Amino acid sequence: MYCKINSLGIKGVSGRQVTVECSIASGLPAFEIVGLPDTAIRESKERVRAAVKNSGLKFPVSRITVNLAPADMKKSGTVYDLPILLGILTAYGQLPVPDGNAAYIGELSLEGLLRPVSGVLPMVREAKNEGIKSVYVPEANAPEATLVDGITVYPVKSIHELKAHLEGEQPITPAEPYVPSAEGVRVPDFSDVKGQENAKRALEVAAAGGHNILMVGPPGSGKSMLAKRLPGILPDMSREEAFEVTAVHSVMGLTDPKSPLVTQRPFRSPHHTVSAVGISGGGSNLRPGEVSLAHNGVLFLDELPEFRADALEVMRQPLEDGKVSITRAAGTEVYPSRFMLVCAMNPCKCGYAGTDKCTCTDAAVDRYRSKISGPLLDRIDIIIEVGAVEYSELTSKQSGESSEEIKKRVDAARKIQRDRYAGSGVECNAYLNAKQSEKWCALDEAGHTLMRQAFDNLNLTARSYDRILRVARTIADLEGEESISALHIAEAIQYRTFDLGRK
Repeated sequence: MYCKINSLGIKGVSGRQVTVECSIASGLPAFEIVGLPDTAIRESKERVRAAVKNSGLKFPVSRITVNLAPADMKKSGTVYDLPILLGILTAYGQLPVPDGNAAYIGELSLEGLLRPVSGVLPMVREAKNEGIKSVYVPEANAPEATLVDGITVYPVKSIHELKAHLEGEQPITPAEPYVPSAEGVRVPDFSDVKGQENAKRALEVAAAGGHNILMVGPPGSGKSMLAKRLPGILPDMSREEAFEVTAVHSVMGLTDPKSPLVTQRPFRSPHHTVSAVGISGGGSNLRPGEVSLAHNGVLFLDELPEFRADALEVMRQPLEDGKVSITRAAGTEVYPSRFMLVCAMNPCKCGYAGTDKCTCTDAAVDRYRSKISGPLLDRIDIIIEVGAVEYSELTSKQSGESSEEIKKRVDAARKIQRDRYAGSGVECNAYLNAKQSEKWCALDEAGHTLMRQAFDNLNLTARSYDRILRVARTIADLEGEESISALHIAEAIQYRTFDLGRK
């Protein structure tokens, strides 16, 4: 007796079709699962056995072999519990043969109920690509599964319910498509920030062009406060961007069953004790790291020099390529990692370099700042000094400019960029390559003169030169100017004049 059930799995942040083949033969009772299963799948034997018996069904006393095909791809997780159970009961003749155009995923409880699983969105997208017409998922995963158009989603509560559906006694009603709430997620507003107009301007430029930014200032100057308000002025995500973000979060089990689609750009803020694997991804099961969880959003590193050197240096390739390739003994995976890097740091260990309060020696200041390598700094477009807030600013009753007003200017600048780079694969100025920069960031004579002086006096690298041009392009876009002027270049250069090498 043999049965084949369509199922799905996860490889990286993408779905993979998996066929669950079940064979029941005579011989001594045994239950074997082959096809490179991990521990969670091997343990499914006991979950399936208990779920069958506690659902009032008969578990075959025979030699049972389950193969997860393709057999050369490693499988992990509890997503195969349901198809394994269905395959066994169908091969044993207790259930009718399931629809060949349907796929089944879900974890079983010992009493025969279905528990939610991770990675439903990428799995259902793969099901659609493979021509599968319907999917059966745990009830809690149904809203996420309905995000994929053109596929029927059946929410399953228990084995009893699924049995009645397959036998035609009581059909399961397909899930209604999930519609995102129009309210969105509330984020802190820039109007709460007192003073710091220069820093606000720098963050506006960074948001308008997708640029990386480093804020340097004493404790209590508002660096973290400013960074946490950045998502409120970033452009809204397109549906495809939202799907990319949701897929990564779904694989990590971070989606909310009530609001499965991530519509707010991610804001990730890992603690400085995070490891290099935590930043880049990897581990024994090759899971995405912080750079991928921040895809299409913001990765905020507070107290930058306190992070481990290897954790910082591992970001260099993702910052350039927008993706991170992880190779381990378990295999190789490529994860998306197009994010804005936002960093904050004190000017020295005590935090008060350049003032009478500072207790650090020159050597201590140099040692503290040298924790940030030159190659990493070279990948940061904007470095802005955030000074201490004046008393008059702190006690002022006048509210600052709201995030909504700033966002309007950012959205207008981003629209200019989308129209300009339509069809090129570039979304904003920060992602321009050298050839595109040469075309879209052309300078007049005054601009060339200013850039030549900055290049010589500030010891800029070729990468720094390109990044200044891109920032200047963004500043011109914010002002609605088609050409980059010397004033735009001057402001862009100003964002790279803070010297981290001297006290």
